[in-house]
Amino acid sequence: MNTKNLRKAAALIGLLSLFAAASSNSFAADTKWQKEHPRREQVNSRLENQNDRIKTEVKDGDMSKAKAAKLHKADRQIRQEEKDMASQNGGHITKQEQKTLNRQENAVSKKIGG
Repeated sequence: MNTKNLRKAAALIGLLSLFAAASSNSFAADTKWQKEHPRREQVNSRLENQNDRIKTEVKDGDMSKAKAAKLHKADRQIRQEEKDMASQNGGHITKQEQKTLNRQENAVSKKIGG
């Protein structure tokens, strides 16, 4: 192989590497945006808060472990539904889906500390 062909091959490899790096960075940015979408963030923050409340109730002796397990299961189902909705909508959930999930969370929340 002559020097001219080597330079062309090196330049092509360099361009391909640059393109691959740029593509992976934009993919990472999309993934970060999807995970931190405001409606998803709000729903998941509520689920985390409810999880903490359930743990506190059990720790304080105000809730049985069996009831806590049922409530945790309900929250896991809501979380899975949120993930499923997001996967169908390009990584985010619609306002209506957020309302639906919040209604489900409200039902679980009423069972905590009550």
